[in-house]
Amino acid sequence: MPKSKWRYCYLFMALNISGMLYGQSLDNLKSSVLFEGNEVTAYRDPLPFYDKEVYYLFFTLTEIEKDGKIYMYTAVSKSRDLVKWSPVQKITPKDASLDYSSPGSIVQYKDEWVMCLQTYPRPGYSLQDGVKFGNENARLFTIRSKDLEHWTEPELLKVKGEEVAEKDMGRMIDPFIMQDQNEKNKWWIFYKQNGASRSFSYDLKHWTYSGHIPAGENVCILPVNNEYIMFHSPENGIGVKRSEDLVNWTDEKELITLGQQQWTWAKGRITAGFVLDRKEHTDYRYLLFFHGSGPKTEKDGDFDKNASIGLAWSKDLVHWNWK
Repeated sequence: MPKSKWRYCYLFMALNISGMLYGQSLDNLKSSVLFEGNEVTAYRDPLPFYDKEVYYLFFTLTEIEKDGKIYMYTAVSKSRDLVKWSPVQKITPKDASLDYSSPGSIVQYKDEWVMCLQTYPRPGYSLQDGVKFGNENARLFTIRSKDLEHWTEPELLKVKGEEVAEKDMGRMIDPFIMQDQNEKNKWWIFYKQNGASRSFSYDLKHWTYSGHIPAGENVCILPVNNEYIMFHSPENGIGVKRSEDLVNWTDEKELITLGQQQWTWAKGRITAGFVLDRKEHTDYRYLLFFHGSGPKTEKDGDFDKNASIGLAWSKDLVHWNWK
């Protein structure tokens, strides 16, 4: 057999083995919960990323310390099969006046990986204060890495333009950076302010504000064929919008709530959906990472505790499966 045919044969076998392992990993899941929160820990805002046969899962880690003080971190864990995960590592500092959290997306720019995230300032916050959300100083940042392991110091994103001072930018959370599909050197950032606001840039540093639309939190946008599909989080569930130009959007009628009616751990809220598109696989191509709070709602107490990261999967972004 000619060498070229041998190479093709080996490649075909490798792709099929990879697909088999991927299918087995979903079969081996014991439940929808990947990271389970408790009375002193919350796992929120998942950002999955796949590189060199490794799944990286970045997320917000909230910890309630013995003295009742509460801190948020951006943290990460890794897996090769979606079943066994490495010990959680914090990649941002302990500082309640910042509380870096809600990693939104990772893009490759030149020779670096760029991750966007937020601050969620709650200085002096303690358990006895009741549920407290981030104050008006919440802003957006990027951190950079060459290896997805070591990250730079956060850099402020001036998404309203260089002429707008940081103090005048207003509260903004939940950033998501993506590349324009028609203009490859153009980048968009969506973020929670007045619904879903958006800005664009050609270097990920200098931004121009470009308007906003009605939408919930934790926007994630997936290019599919000739359109964009937005996943976002209203009061409960994951909403879906569709667009051809990132400006004009139409709403899908049904919210994605998965098995919430049967899940005590997500009874309070399902939110923060991020869809990972594994293009090299045909079976269950789309993986939906999300977090659920419960049994109480977030406003009733299960915000900084009892929040867990879950997983569902789909072939068509319409019909979803889970354990």
